[in-house]
Amino acid sequence: MNTPPSNEIHTVCWQGDTDGYLEILDQTALPTVVKHVACKDVPSVIESIKMLRVRGAPAIGIAGAYGMVLAIDHAKNSYDTDTKKMSCLQQLAEDLATARPTAVNLRWAIERIKKLILDSGPIPDYSELQQSILDEAKCIQHEDQILCERIGEHGCSILPEGDILTHCNTGALATGGIGTALGIIVTAWNKGRRFQVFADETRPLLQGARLTAWELAHRQIPVTVLVDAAAAHLLKTGRIGCCIVGADRITANGDTANKIGTYGLALLAKAHNVPFFVAAPSSTFDLDLQSGDEIPIEERSENEVLEPFNFRSAPATATAFNPAFDVTPASLIAAIVTERGIIRDVSLETVASVITRGT
Repeated sequence: MNTPPSNEIHTVCWQGDTDGYLEILDQTALPTVVKHVACKDVPSVIESIKMLRVRGAPAIGIAGAYGMVLAIDHAKNSYDTDTKKMSCLQQLAEDLATARPTAVNLRWAIERIKKLILDSGPIPDYSELQQSILDEAKCIQHEDQILCERIGEHGCSILPEGDILTHCNTGALATGGIGTALGIIVTAWNKGRRFQVFADETRPLLQGARLTAWELAHRQIPVTVLVDAAAAHLLKTGRIGCCIVGADRITANGDTANKIGTYGLALLAKAHNVPFFVAAPSSTFDLDLQSGDEIPIEERSENEVLEPFNFRSAPATATAFNPAFDVTPASLIAAIVTERGIIRDVSLETVASVITRGT
């Protein structure tokens, strides 16, 4: 298995100054090949987000922020009036923000960059503005690195004894730091806790098998991959101390959208009296939405199900239902771990008390 040359997994990295480009670790090639793609314009960033070359709510938010550096470059070099330049920027920002609709971090990052553009005035110095956007994108990435460490520290305090079951990928590949749910696992391991991590395959694209197992093996943390349908049997054995997952959007009442299969896993954990934890930064909370019923659920190409990895697995006349996410009700979540603290007894009141703290 190929591994990065050091302990750092550089998922998203800006190369050069304002005339540089965005380099992305191509997650579609993992675990067998480690390769990077160079995104030198906005369409290539959007393609990388849509095709899951970069994925995970925090990571695509960071990629989107860097994409706006490229958007400024395109606008200032392609149009001769400030009106046309601003119109172009607004359109490119919206194209980036809607590249994946469920993960709220992407729009959150784009809106943060758009505020810089609005604050620059009607006739900005585009070179200075581009530098400001690059600095802000780097700041977003650095902030995510720090908050991942804080999530890891908070999460360690509530991890029970026993092995851990996780779903999808929530590590360095999905964030700007060590990860959210996987960051808690890594932090606990580094503090001397010992356990086995069980990773659901996470069908249809196998992010658990291809990515989570790859990250854990790279960090020399024992990992066992299981098919998603084996989770109930595993939980029944009694060896799982907790389930812990990430999130792509969390509403005001604590309902959580995450990779498809998360809701089912939460139901299974409840049935077997196993605590189910969610780990996510405050930027993943969408307090404008009151419940999970309001979260838009991305539906992806049916070919991901019918022809996974170029292997036809169903008859030619069959169709597929392929939602990328599902919503886990707050009632199934034992706690949500954020960089601002731990939300227990998840509700409108407890979410607000932690997420609005210090704002």
